[in-house]
Amino acid sequence: MASLKEVKTKIAGVKKTAQITKAMNMVAAAKLRGAQEKMESFRPYTAKFNDAMSNLSGGANTNAFPLMEERAVKAVELVVVTSDRGLCGSFNANIVKLVMKKIDEYESEGKTVSLVCVGKKGHQLLKKTGKVRKSYRDIMGNFQMFNAREIATDLTQQFLGGNSDKVEIIYGAFQSVARQVPAMSSFLPVQPVEAEENAAPKISGDYIYEPSTEEIMDVLQPLYLNVVIYHAMLEVGACEHAARMTAMDNATSACKDIVANLTVVYNKARQAAVTNELMDIVGGAEALK
Repeated sequence: MASLKEVKTKIAGVKKTAQITKAMNMVAAAKLRGAQEKMESFRPYTAKFNDAMSNLSGGANTNAFPLMEERAVKAVELVVVTSDRGLCGSFNANIVKLVMKKIDEYESEGKTVSLVCVGKKGHQLLKKTGKVRKSYRDIMGNFQMFNAREIATDLTQQFLGGNSDKVEIIYGAFQSVARQVPAMSSFLPVQPVEAEENAAPKISGDYIYEPSTEEIMDVLQPLYLNVVIYHAMLEVGACEHAARMTAMDNATSACKDIVANLTVVYNKARQAAVTNELMDIVGGAEALK
């Protein structure tokens, strides 16, 4: 059995750990509020952009746009959006797990796969595959639209240059504070946005665009790609703080359980020490008789 001093030292150490995890939980909760507000305020903009793209692409000739070119898929590029920091449970691991599953699927079909990692954790977990073409690290803590524009420009150049025939984004989708799930969406070629099946019918008509639909689409498509990347980064930003808040709360609860168990061990050890001392005293008294 461990000595009283050793058990007491362990209890003090676990209590200090609990203080750290509780503080990290509070910091994550404060950051989550800002990240969630930012994400939710951007969602209406994304929805309106999708509506505009849906209306334009519905009547446009998709063959006239290089970014909408459908071709035989031989090379696939996966954009993996994760966090820069850890201590957020299995959030990043679940995204990487989906990435590995997609890599196996595409390679079994005879396609080559390359990766673009946005976030340090994705790079650390996937660099051993040898498929990482480019990494954007240390940007998820304070990213802006120009970061999304840089990533989208690189992906577009790769697609137009024939280095990739299909590009998909894998990221963490924020559903609630307690639930963040890996999600995947198509990036290139740009797909005509379809209306939701259960969406209420909208009043529509035949619109005349000035300049032409093709000219408008040429301008909107790059902006649309920027929006898609930025939206994925916002989702991951909110997911990271929510996952870390949950993980730190679980860690604090685990520390309390460990302290309770160590306290029982400490009390048993102390009682055993007291009993031994009493036995020594009684034995010495009996010996003097």
